[in-house]
Amino acid sequence: MEYQYHIFAPYRVCPIGAHVDHQHGLVTGFAIDKGVDLWFTPNEDGKVHLESRTFEGTVDFDVTQASQIKEGHWGDYARGVKYALRKRFTLRHGINGLIQGSLPVGGLSSSAAVLISYVMAFAKANDIELTPFEVVKIASEAEREYIGLNNGILDQACIALGKKDGLLFLDCDTNEYRIIRRNPDMPDFSIGIFFSGLTRSLVNSDYNLRVYECKTAAWDMLAYTDQPLKPFDKTFLRDIPKSTFDKTKIAMPQRFARRAEHFYSEYRRVRQGVTAWESGNLKLFGKLSFDSCESSIHNYECGSPELISIYEIMKSLPGVYGGRFSGAGFKGACIALVAPEYQESVSQELTRQYLSRFPEYEDTFKIYFVRPDDGARFV
Repeated sequence: MEYQYHIFAPYRVCPIGAHVDHQHGLVTGFAIDKGVDLWFTPNEDGKVHLESRTFEGTVDFDVTQASQIKEGHWGDYARGVKYALRKRFTLRHGINGLIQGSLPVGGLSSSAAVLISYVMAFAKANDIELTPFEVVKIASEAEREYIGLNNGILDQACIALGKKDGLLFLDCDTNEYRIIRRNPDMPDFSIGIFFSGLTRSLVNSDYNLRVYECKTAAWDMLAYTDQPLKPFDKTFLRDIPKSTFDKTKIAMPQRFARRAEHFYSEYRRVRQGVTAWESGNLKLFGKLSFDSCESSIHNYECGSPELISIYEIMKSLPGVYGGRFSGAGFKGACIALVAPEYQESVSQELTRQYLSRFPEYEDTFKIYFVRPDDGARFV
């Protein structure tokens, strides 16, 4: 079937700035040259009919009607976008579409790429003009309020705003961002993506629990220093100075202290990473990415045995500048910045060592090498 429009929404990787967007921290990211393709044709009757080359079944609903409850099906992402758009606009026109992802699901924010493609498609069908940052906010709202994942805006921002020749630097408190162009003196690199073979669902993982633990750490600090408490949903670690943490960390349960320690140390790593990137120091940038993963393991306490194993192996391999768990880091994938001339040896050695530890993933462990790319767009 011929479709009128084609949207490409890239997947994303975040080299430094892990697990802090939901606490209004600082993050970095790239869009990559693999992602989600959505082909669609607008219609006049308000009906949405979607097919997928990645998932089973079809999705049908009416954009002019309010969204019903979630169905636990891939169609929830399109319904979530309808829900977020209808809060702002009148929707009259639907789409007939086909969607397809280009890599295994897990760790690259495929869900955010799907949401952004639907936001752009429904907007196009209904003659709604959106800035890239409005697309980010609507897609994020769909994921938080409809899908039920308490994330920040990192994923959507990388996917909508990314540039192939630069690093996205985003402040999740002010929503200010800039693209930092590559320093001409920086060595070339590709991005290795190493899928553990495990798949995941973030809504059912410890993702939301970690968000609550961070907020509890913030509440503890406010309480210990006799400051007024804010509502839980308006409480963020970003609003509390590190000096307050230094005074109170000994008093709070260590689980909460570790979550806060990750936030404050990651804030510092992102600042250092941006300086390293600006000066073309890929070696330091990579080391900070490794340090971020160390803190994710020990302070944020995420990472399956499989992911930790991939991280330990890649850390020992020549040609790997740095890397960490991708996404929430409970199953999914690891990413690494790799010197292109080492791709083959990294791939062979990582596969050999990983499968010797986890032979059960022989059919599902996958390695890809990708490049930074521009953000979501009509093709």
